[in-house]
Amino acid sequence: MLGDAGEFDMAAPSRREFVRSLSAGFGAAAAGRAAPRPNILFVCSDQHSFRYAGYAGHPQVKTPNLDAIARRGVTFLNAYTGAPVCVPGRTSMMTGMYPSDCNSFCNSTVWDGSHPTWGARLRQAGYLTRAVGKLDLNPDFDTGFEETMTSHGHRFRPDITSLFRRPVGYRVDERRGVDGKPRDRRHEDARRTALALKLLRRNASGAGRPWALYVGFTEPHPRFVALKKYYEMYPPEKVQLPEVPAAYLERQHLMLQELRRFKRIATPIPEARRRRARAAYYGMVTELDEYIGRLWRALEDNGQLANTVFVYTSDHGESLGEHGLWYKNNLLEAAVHVPLVIAGPGIPAGKIVETPVAHVDLVATLLELGGVTDAPGLRGHSLLPLMRGERGAHPGFAYSESHSEGNCTGSFMIRKGDWKYLHFTWYDDLLFNLAEDPGEMRNRIGDPAARPVLEELQAILHGEVAPEEVTHRGFRRQADMLAGLVRRMSRQELVQLFEGRMGKGQARALADLLKHDGS
Repeated sequence: MLGDAGEFDMAAPSRREFVRSLSAGFGAAAAGRAAPRPNILFVCSDQHSFRYAGYAGHPQVKTPNLDAIARRGVTFLNAYTGAPVCVPGRTSMMTGMYPSDCNSFCNSTVWDGSHPTWGARLRQAGYLTRAVGKLDLNPDFDTGFEETMTSHGHRFRPDITSLFRRPVGYRVDERRGVDGKPRDRRHEDARRTALALKLLRRNASGAGRPWALYVGFTEPHPRFVALKKYYEMYPPEKVQLPEVPAAYLERQHLMLQELRRFKRIATPIPEARRRRARAAYYGMVTELDEYIGRLWRALEDNGQLANTVFVYTSDHGESLGEHGLWYKNNLLEAAVHVPLVIAGPGIPAGKIVETPVAHVDLVATLLELGGVTDAPGLRGHSLLPLMRGERGAHPGFAYSESHSEGNCTGSFMIRKGDWKYLHFTWYDDLLFNLAEDPGEMRNRIGDPAARPVLEELQAILHGEVAPEEVTHRGFRRQADMLAGLVRRMSRQELVQLFEGRMGKGQARALADLLKHDGS
């Protein structure tokens, strides 16, 4: 009923040429011998929304290195995170499962180890697997990588506010974060880049087997503070601001209104601060682009580019003022839609795929590249057929879910073709036609003409998950974690734990409530 989303390419090879180059580069046998398996360089940033790149058509943000890589490979125009927050989003990206399959609902409920990562699967297949930078998994289990300077921050410092969703409290520090400024020192990502370059040189000197290197950057995650030379590229007075009509805020979905209240951004934020925040975000994206370019050039300099697949994506996006929202935690496009570019041997140059895909598909893609044929039960599907202009087994839709801080209920998304359906447990739903309404301002849920589309997307959602069961399970998981903290900690310890994110008043009131007698 929706039809397949289309693809178009720029200077892409024919299907026959693609299959031939794929076979020679990293496919099956060529001329009676097994082709070498490719190396894999997987780069993941933090909070880079899909539209903020030159290759994506943004009129201001400069990303010359990503633009060049996109010209060398395939750009997925409609790629989605598994969840618009760090931990569950990365859980989906690393396991090929939905976050709720791994009991990862928020930044307090980390990956439970029930499904292996693509690093573990490739290592078992003979790859040397290494990781540097932000992983945000759970080191209590086998992450699948030889780790150097990695971080799993939320395993040890959970977002405590995600444990208070019924009813939702508020987070005191979010509002003041909507501002931007320059800095003189380079971002921590510069150190991560230097370490990744050392590992690439070590691999080039003789790994003796195919390798996969994961590099986790943390730009452009807030705070919005950009390297001075990049901040100055985007004068705040010239930065574009999204239009958020007052009439829209009046009728905004209740879940999104509650999220704005939770973040203390329901009261309008001064324009000067919003401009500075966006300018700094743009600058951070451009600094990130510099580090990505260094990694790409290292592959060229080390003679590894011809047999290395390069993947770039981000764990989730950033609202950046759209719909009156900032940061993440919601299923609107700015927060849930992410960049995805894949380049390498046998991959068409300059091809653009419009079919909606998701991070959950990356594991199946990497495993097929690595010659792993036995990986039953994955939720995702390989993207290689879409790269060569075929449908393959991919269902043509993307799924995401949200159960993190500020969400008063479970939220679920299906994107197929031009249509996007958002389901909120116990609340009204939303339906958008993104071709006609890219800003997601016109809810078509009650439009009789859209009824057949709505029924199709509802059937897809309920075929993938049982939304109400997942919502209940998320609440239970978070309640169990909170109960464990209450058992282990005194009232004063709870106050100290809560205070940083929730303020003194909430912290003391909640600690008293949870400890009952205040002792």
